[in-house]
Amino acid sequence: MPTLILVRHGRSTANTAGLLAGWTPGVALDEHGARQAAALPGRLAALPLAEAVTSPLQRCWETLAPLAAARPDLTVHTDDRIGECHYGDWSGRKLAELSDEPLMEVVQQHPSAAVFPGGESLRAMQTRAAEAVREWNARVERDHGPDAVYLMCSHGDIIKSLVADAIGLHLDLFQRISVEPCSITAIRYTRLRPFLVRLGDTGDFASLAPRAEPASEDAQVGGDTGAP
Repeated sequence: MPTLILVRHGRSTANTAGLLAGWTPGVALDEHGARQAAALPGRLAALPLAEAVTSPLQRCWETLAPLAAARPDLTVHTDDRIGECHYGDWSGRKLAELSDEPLMEVVQQHPSAAVFPGGESLRAMQTRAAEAVREWNARVERDHGPDAVYLMCSHGDIIKSLVADAIGLHLDLFQRISVEPCSITAIRYTRLRPFLVRLGDTGDFASLAPRAEPASEDAQVGGDTGAP
């Protein structure tokens, strides 16, 4: 079965503003995110990508634009099922404010029970994304063979949930996974089991250095912002 390359979108204006973007329209890459996207074709140069699939949201399209320009023969598809979690009434709000919401403790400690007001559950998010991957695996294998490599550009919580699905990790533990903006995660699927072969690879270790303020013990909903 194919190997799936999961790319989280580059750093966005919502990331730097500390906002939970969700499906809020008009959320673009910031300048750093645009540089991350520009570097993506070089980082993936050795991979013969058969297909590309993206979330319909602007920040993902902008992330893939340089890669699509560098590979004019690469077909880019859109799939709503790998779009960001529908955060409902939380969309567009500051993460600092949301930390005081009682639901945030559930999101952090028992995410399989978390349902966003006016939105969807994290469980439903994982289910739709995993179903999309399984369908694309079958399609890519049918059209390009079992050794094909294809790419999906998506969002932090989506990618974390797909990693959890691949390694048999309960959704309640998926907040232990971290994927930075424009990081690359690779999952090789086989008939019997998937193999996680890369996780959150950016090629840059700056985000591991100590920061001026202590890191939070909570996972950042929607995904962290990476190195300053």
